[in-house]
Amino acid sequence: MARFLLVAHQTADRPELLAVAKELAAGERQAHFTLLVPATPISDLLTWEEGETKAVARARADSAAEALRSQGVNVAEVMVGDADPVLAVDDELRAGRPYEAVVVSTLPPGISRWVKMDVISRLRRTHPHLRLIHVFAKDAPSAE
Repeated sequence: MARFLLVAHQTADRPELLAVAKELAAGERQAHFTLLVPATPISDLLTWEEGETKAVARARADSAAEALRSQGVNVAEVMVGDADPVLAVDDELRAGRPYEAVVVSTLPPGISRWVKMDVISRLRRTHPHLRLIHVFAKDAPSAE
């Protein structure tokens, strides 16, 4: 059974992440996904959201997991992690669960804080044997 780690916050419910998850699942009939949403400080989000940082991340994680499941993606676990996505992934990998790949979903370059933080390169340096897939949202989330 293949396991995949999906890492996202503002893009957790975007069609680009869903498409990659469905593609990975198509190649592995028994694929299980873990959705990890870093607890990004509310002040760092592109669109304003009301609530405490962890509560907002948990709500986003639960909502995105439901959306993924409704499209046939087997989300077996949903977690909120460290505010720094690299540390959140590090924490999860240290837990010893083997993953076939880690999928990191970000906003488009130019507006993505994670791209500016060099998350993808940092993960590649700290986990050189990790299969890493970077998914870009096509556009910014709309204010609701």
